[in-house]
Amino acid sequence: MNSKKLLAPVTLGRHQLANRIVLPPLTRQRAAQPGDIPTDLMAQYYSQRAGAGFMVSEGTQIEPRGQGYAWTPGIYSQAQIAGWRKVTRAVHAEGGVIFAQLWHVGRVSHTALQPGGAAPVAPSALPALNAKAFIETGPGAGILVAPSMPRELSVAEIAELVGLYAQAARNALEAGFDGVEIHAANGYLVNQFISGHANTRTDEYGGSLAKRLRFLREVVAAVAAVVGPERMGVRFTPLFTSTDEDRVYIGFVEDDPHATYIEAIKVLEQAGVGYLSIAEADWDHAPDLPEQFRRAVRDAFSGRIVYAGRYTAERGERLLETGLADLIAFGRPFIANPDLPARIANGWPLNAVDPATMYGGTEQGYTDYPAFAETTSITTNKD
Repeated sequence: MNSKKLLAPVTLGRHQLANRIVLPPLTRQRAAQPGDIPTDLMAQYYSQRAGAGFMVSEGTQIEPRGQGYAWTPGIYSQAQIAGWRKVTRAVHAEGGVIFAQLWHVGRVSHTALQPGGAAPVAPSALPALNAKAFIETGPGAGILVAPSMPRELSVAEIAELVGLYAQAARNALEAGFDGVEIHAANGYLVNQFISGHANTRTDEYGGSLAKRLRFLREVVAAVAAVVGPERMGVRFTPLFTSTDEDRVYIGFVEDDPHATYIEAIKVLEQAGVGYLSIAEADWDHAPDLPEQFRRAVRDAFSGRIVYAGRYTAERGERLLETGLADLIAFGRPFIANPDLPARIANGWPLNAVDPATMYGGTEQGYTDYPAFAETTSITTNKD
């Protein structure tokens, strides 16, 4: 196939990216315990995929209360920063560019994951329905559970959280990341503030859309003050929920999602944010985003636009050719194909992903997927 656009270089802030293929944030739950610390194995995993023009780390909790799944890495302790530094050095040694995704799950958590067994925090004391947290039941073992009832954050605590995002951004720079992405998608904390279904506050952070966007606006401003707006992105899931096996992530479908997210995107435009990442529905046969929405996004935002979903190289190329996207992210294909850009460039077949090893575990289904050259060598030797 012709992948001219996908393989073409593009600028992103101060970076010249080798291609428009993105490794998006992919939760893999392999941080070392105790302490949720990035490991040498994680450094190997990311360096294997550094052929991507642009990479974003898996979701990385900005504080202990921000965790909703066992074994996910943090970026708030010195040990975690040191662990991430191994990752960024390995990626940079391969010529890659990598941002850290700053994550807080808000109410999508469980008391077993919270400091002191406390309730999760959220804009409003409303349970996260149709969502799951993941708690450890023993070494390397865990179960999906319904999130615990959250408690409502005070205004003073909201200000503290904004400060925690800024500190996480500082930690990311200390760890060697090239920039940061704010996770404002999938029904997590920032998304909860935006959503009229999750945020029923009556103060300055709730009610009208402008007030529900205040937390996003403050977090963006605080992080931009640390890293510079051109070195940051924001991720949204505007129009669809998404499911993944028995894990359910809710991207709240607003009464008027088009208007809600175009206004949210205007917040990023006003701040000069470097890129916008939009995660689409990712189940089989999911409908495409309406072209009207894509065009409104392009009209509202002058930075780089990344789309992620069930993209093939062909579908990604077609979207790039419309001018409505600048980069295309590939999730599951990049899990199973560490050399994905080379496979796309050469038309080589893809490895299939093993769903049984997606979350948690060892190197199996993580760093042992072969590159195409390795596969060819194995086949030739057998012959």
